[in-house]
Amino acid sequence: MFVGALTLDVLLGDVHSLKQKRSVVRPIVAEINRKFEVSVAETGEQDLHRRAEIGVAVVSGTAAHCAEVLTACERLVAGHPEIELLSARQRLFNQEED
Repeated sequence: MFVGALTLDVLLGDVHSLKQKRSVVRPIVAEINRKFEVSVAETGEQDLHRRAEIGVAVVSGTAAHCAEVLTACERLVAGHPEIELLSARQRLFNQEED
């Protein structure tokens, strides 16, 4: 069993309040959830209105499938013109790690 984790740091465009931030981030989180069998949530930078951290997790029998799904999620987020993807970090864990 493998667990893949993806952390996305995004800069939001013309956003001036936390309410506007939610109106941008929530549809992206919902789209990831709808298109892929993953767990996804806004995981950080919740008090800043122009930055967001989105976390994605997937469980699979193979490392390759985890990486494939996480890369597809990253591409989906990077394709949104209203945000700028500042960084993406993928991590992979397996049952043999302590």
